[in-house]
Amino acid sequence: MFDTLSTKLQGVFQRLAGRGKLSEQDVDAALREVRLALLEADVNYAVVKDFLGRVRERAVGAEVTRSLTPAQQVIKIVHQELIQTLGQPAKLDLSGPPPNVVMLVGLQGSGKTTTAAKLALMLRQSGQRPLLVAADTYRPAAVTQLEVLGERLDIPVHSEGTTVAPPDICAHALERARKSAYTVLLLDTAGRLHVDEEMMTELQVIKTRMKPSEILLVADAMTGQDAVRVASEFKQQVGISGLILTKVDGDARGGAAISMRAVTSVPIKFLAVGEKADALEPFYPDRLASRILGMGDVLTLIERAEATLDRDQALAMEKKLRTATFDLDDFLKQLREVRKMGPIGQLLEMIPGLSQVSREVPEEVSEKQLVKVEAIINSMTSQERHYPDIINGSRKRRIARGSGTSVQDVNQLLSQFRQMQKMMKGLASGKRGGLMNLFR
Repeated sequence: MFDTLSTKLQGVFQRLAGRGKLSEQDVDAALREVRLALLEADVNYAVVKDFLGRVRERAVGAEVTRSLTPAQQVIKIVHQELIQTLGQPAKLDLSGPPPNVVMLVGLQGSGKTTTAAKLALMLRQSGQRPLLVAADTYRPAAVTQLEVLGERLDIPVHSEGTTVAPPDICAHALERARKSAYTVLLLDTAGRLHVDEEMMTELQVIKTRMKPSEILLVADAMTGQDAVRVASEFKQQVGISGLILTKVDGDARGGAAISMRAVTSVPIKFLAVGEKADALEPFYPDRLASRILGMGDVLTLIERAEATLDRDQALAMEKKLRTATFDLDDFLKQLREVRKMGPIGQLLEMIPGLSQVSREVPEEVSEKQLVKVEAIINSMTSQERHYPDIINGSRKRRIARGSGTSVQDVNQLLSQFRQMQKMMKGLASGKRGGLMNLFR
């Protein structure tokens, strides 16, 4: 989401880094470029003005002039102020007696129904017993959609069709939750325009009757400046307690995330980073600020790995790597495990120093390449996977036909795999430079 903003900010700081000392004029010139980058990313003008005022006040003071590396100090200040603008991390308030009620509100098409299912899955994984409530009676497909998602994730859904009033559906769901010991009630309310008084009144009625511990506004990160006005209206009329940004993995310019938090003072609680059911992440301002400035996000990468990868399999793979007995079967297993963690571009963004690389590799190209590699290995026999050296010309032609690729593609994969094996042997034998070759 922040690709354009990130690229421009990193360009500004790279130019600063080439100077030994920074004058006030240098700082002003850099901040003008930062201002442009933020405005082009759709960040609210008042937010930009306040943010840059705080940065300039610190950047032209003794904090920078006395520093041995002034450019790095400016980056540090921007990083800290960006974190302050994005706010503090905030968890769901589930401290009340169960069942705790969480209302999801927002505009039509913002992704509330899918987000409700994702949030329910996350809560179940943390030990809660969620019950989804189909309270969107104005879009017939919404009830069916939630029921299908609930069945797929094995999460119960309370629905009463489209003829019962939403406040009554929610009240009946609360009775069911109390009887069946559900701990969290997730209300999927209908999408509505913030200027629709009748629909907004309905939300107020649900709020009064249900007394929710959280009212979360589900906002499409791609709506730009209009998202700020929407968030402000929902806060004023309903009283939202948090934000969930959807479509964060799209090509939005990212300003909505920064602006909504700063203008409404309501914390961003979750980011929807993909279409899969587990593609919902808690929002950490410091991690997002680091990614925007190209510093990576190793903690999120580790958390994804821990949630996705099999520990026993990883330990067995480590042993194979150390003893240099890694074969194409193992390679295929690792490829599938890594793909579970998300698109390759997203993973590269989280590794410090590789954010630029992730932008240079189009997502569709890298994903197609992984599919091709998997098809080639699947077209090999078990013996060929264990002993790739036996793959001669006729075997290559057979593998290429079976995988829908060319002999050149098969040759390229085998060549890259041999290079990897060679590096592994270098690491296992402790040869000097083995680790650097692996990173290359």
